[in-house]
Amino acid sequence: MNDKVAGIKIPETAAVGEATRLVREMTSPLVFHHSRRVFLFGALHARDLQLRPDPELLYLAAMFHDTGLRTPFSDGVQRFELDGADHARKFLLDHGFSPEAADVVWEAVALHTTPGIPGRMGPEIAATNLGVLTDAIGWGLDRLDSDQVEEITAVHPRGDFKKGFLQEFVDALKNRPETTYGTVNSDVLEHFVPDFRRTTMVDRITGSVWPK
Repeated sequence: MNDKVAGIKIPETAAVGEATRLVREMTSPLVFHHSRRVFLFGALHARDLQLRPDPELLYLAAMFHDTGLRTPFSDGVQRFELDGADHARKFLLDHGFSPEAADVVWEAVALHTTPGIPGRMGPEIAATNLGVLTDAIGWGLDRLDSDQVEEITAVHPRGDFKKGFLQEFVDALKNRPETTYGTVNSDVLEHFVPDFRRTTMVDRITGSVWPK
């Protein structure tokens, strides 16, 4: 595995090595390569925006951000982002990180699909979100050096990413559709699952126990 890609150094720590191995085993190749690209794109955006995330925490957040799609950490039914965040927090605490560091990574993972909020928070949280946006929907791609983008996608190829990534969401969420309320995840189920109907805030207000 390359220790530097597009000028971004992969942190060389025991936790990074173990997280890389673990995420490679617990997710699909598509999600693994996506997660590595999220770190690299997030680090490039952080550099351009003069953010200074801790590289190790940013890497761990990027690697764990989609783990909830495959292997839910919790026995409870919750958003996949929270499953991934719980995976990450437990991993960091088990590997000797401080509770404060574990909380930073938890927040970065939990909020990575939430519009508007990550950019107002710490650099690791903001950079994780920017990396996700770039790799998933192409946000900010025009701001990055094309040679760096080409190098990243050569090391971590996208393949048929659009189709495959959406299928990852469908497979992960079709049996827990209630967890998609109020999130972008409901967009995916509404598009691909014929009998899915999203619950809206209007439904919840008009259907409440209040008479008026």
